[in-house]
Amino acid sequence: MYSIMPSARLRPSPFFNATVAEGVTSFTTYNNMLMPTGYGRPQEEYWRIINGVSMWDVAVERQIQLQGRDAGRLAQILAPRDLSKCVEGQGKYVALCNHAGTIINDPILLKLADDRYWLSIADSNILFWARAIAAERGLDVAVTEADVSPLAVQGPKAEDVVASMFGDWIRDLKYFWFRETAIDGIPVAVARSGWSKQGGFELYLMDGSKGTALWNLVKEAGQPFNIGPGNPNACERIESGLLSWGGDTDDQTNPFEVRMGAYVDLDVADDVIGIKALRRIKEEGPMRHLIGAVLEGDEPTQIGFSWYDIVKDGVKIGDLTNHVWSYRMEKNIGFALVSADVPPGTDVVVDKDGEAVPASLRDLPFL
Repeated sequence: MYSIMPSARLRPSPFFNATVAEGVTSFTTYNNMLMPTGYGRPQEEYWRIINGVSMWDVAVERQIQLQGRDAGRLAQILAPRDLSKCVEGQGKYVALCNHAGTIINDPILLKLADDRYWLSIADSNILFWARAIAAERGLDVAVTEADVSPLAVQGPKAEDVVASMFGDWIRDLKYFWFRETAIDGIPVAVARSGWSKQGGFELYLMDGSKGTALWNLVKEAGQPFNIGPGNPNACERIESGLLSWGGDTDDQTNPFEVRMGAYVDLDVADDVIGIKALRRIKEEGPMRHLIGAVLEGDEPTQIGFSWYDIVKDGVKIGDLTNHVWSYRMEKNIGFALVSADVPPGTDVVVDKDGEAVPASLRDLPFL
C-alpha cells in the first residue's frame, strides 16, 4: 500500500474530505492538486457515466482569472480564436499556444464580464504564462488564481439532477454557456460542460470552504437517479475521442495535429501569440494527425506510463499516446499520433514494452 505525504506543494481539493468519505481508492496529481481517479469499482463507475449520472471532483481544473481594463485584450492575445463576439455568460474552448504554435494548454475560456474572464485550465502553469505576457505587453490587468473549484455532474441523467437543484432554466443553457447563481447560500456558476460526451454540467464552486456542503447537496439531489462518485473516465473519453492535453500531446504538438483546427481563427490580429506560426503550419500542412487504434487481443492490457512506438514495415511512424479496454467495444483501443500520410485503415504494430502487438488504425471517435 502507498501513502500520500502531505506537502505545501500538494493542495487538497475543497471536495477532498467528501471523496474520502465516498471511499476514493486512487488519485493522480494535476495542477499541484490531488484528483480522484477511482472508487474501487471501475466497471460500475464506467456504466454509471454511460447510463446514469456521476459526480466528479474536478477542482484541479483551476480558474486563472483575468480582471481589469485590459482583461479582454489579454484573453485575445493568449487565445488564437476570435473572441470579439464572445458575450457575458459564454464559454469557448481555446488552444493556448506558444510562439511556435505548440499547444501549451486547452482551457475553456469563460467570460464573466467585459473586464473579467476565467481560463479553466488543463495541467500546466498558465498563471505564470499569463502574468508574464501581461507584464511584457504592459497591460492593465490582474492575473490571479480565483477561489473557484468545479464539481462535475455527468451522464444522461445529469440534466434532471441539476434541474432539480437550480430549476428548469438550466435545460436552456447552450454548451459551454453558464450562469452565476447560488444554492443554500453557496455561490456557484452553473455551466453546461464537462469532460465526457454523455452530457452534463460543471458547478463552479466560488467558496472553497463550502466543498463538502455542495457535494452533499448534489448527492442528495441525485439519490432518485442513483447518482454515485466517479472521475473523468479514461475509457469513456477515449471511446468518445476526447483529447487529453499533456497525455495525447508533446512539446511539439500543434492544434491542427490533434483535431483542434476548428478552434483556431487564422484571421485574428498578428499580436495573438502563436498565430503567425499557426498560419504557416496550416499552409504547409501538419506533419502528424491524431487517429484511433484498435489493438489485437481479447483481454484488457495494462495501461503504461509512457507512449509506445507505432511501427509500419519496420519504420516508426508515430506513437500510441494512450490505450484502454473498451467495455462497449470489448477491444483495447487508444489514440495514435502518426505521420499525416498514414491513413485510417492502415495495419501497424505497437511496440508495447518489447511486445509487438498488431493493431489497426481508424477514424475517431470510436463511438
